[in-house]
Amino acid sequence: MRRPRLRDGNQLITHELYPLNEIPEELIRKCGASLVYLYYTGMDDIKGDNWGDVFAEAIGGIHFGKPIGIADVALNKLCWSMKTVKSSNPFNVTTVRLISGRCSPDFSYGITDPHEDVERTGKAVLSIWNERVNIANDHYAQVRTSVLVRSNDLKSYVIYEEDARRFRTTDYYWKVNERGNLEGYDSQNNHKFTWQPHGSQFTIIEKVPEGAMKFRLRLPDKRLNKTDILHELKFDNSWVTIVQDN
Repeated sequence: MRRPRLRDGNQLITHELYPLNEIPEELIRKCGASLVYLYYTGMDDIKGDNWGDVFAEAIGGIHFGKPIGIADVALNKLCWSMKTVKSSNPFNVTTVRLISGRCSPDFSYGITDPHEDVERTGKAVLSIWNERVNIANDHYAQVRTSVLVRSNDLKSYVIYEEDARRFRTTDYYWKVNERGNLEGYDSQNNHKFTWQPHGSQFTIIEKVPEGAMKFRLRLPDKRLNKTDILHELKFDNSWVTIVQDN
């Protein structure tokens, strides 16, 4: 059924690139081509910034130098938070740990001792995350998370999307693990979050959806290195000019 016509409908249309997690094969091929290129030109791993560059180029979007809330990449009124995960066998992965930025309860709420009241600290961590989602929602009609799971040899990949979500702070309880990190659990005792006091790193634990797209790459046997490139360019020392101030 088509969208209903509304008097104020122009404000609601998001010009959706494609439905959530229904990633077109053409887009996968464009991303795959860029991943092969990165490998061929010497990239030994694919991190979040690399994935942001690849995805933004494939959709004709913008990859921000600094996120807007959690938004790393945007096109019109859509945005994505770009995440990567490494696995020895991506096709068998059922859960992932998404490093989701730094949340500092000390800076945001003045909590100098995070272990004094673990529940308060945990709620503060989730509140900081929620506010970042709010900022992205203030700027964009849809906020998605794009996850790329890559193999150690960069030949196998799983990609999926989900709506970026806020978390109700009262739905989780917190405890300290043997390393002194805080862990958040839901009412079914499922481990959902980890927060590290040292560095303030926040990690969200999620299930990989059944509709995740899987693909493999055929990588070139030979890779370019700096020596090969400089030789191809016929580089010599005359290309470097030392400038001295008078």
